Amino acid sequence: MNNTIDPRTVLSHSLGNANNPSQKKTKDLESLRESSRQFETIFVMEMYKAMRKAVPEGGLFEKSVATDTFQEMFDMEIAKQTAAGPGMGIGEAMYRQMATHIEAKKHTGE
Repeated sequence: MNNTIDPRTVLSHSLGNANNPSQKKTKDLESLRESSRQFETIFVMEMYKAMRKAVPEGGLFEKSVATDTFQEMFDMEIAKQTAAGPGMGIGEAMYRQMATHIEAKKHTGE
């Protein structure tokens, strides 16, 4: 009994309709939306870090490496929540501007 697998058939099944321009455009737009949201998250996190530096140090607890690490993790989670959904609009504006390029590729046939 011969159980060899022809790589061409496996590859053709795994690709499916990857060459379909409509699916490619949809995938590109989804990827762009996610990238825009991630950019907004990083931007907001950097904004929070800059705002935190403007506040004078001091208070009840002593500053340590653990406190700094926790503060960075907290800022990242707050930034993710801020950018989720409609967010501040930075990611959405970036998405709208870049989506026109993806739409233009469809019309030019690239």
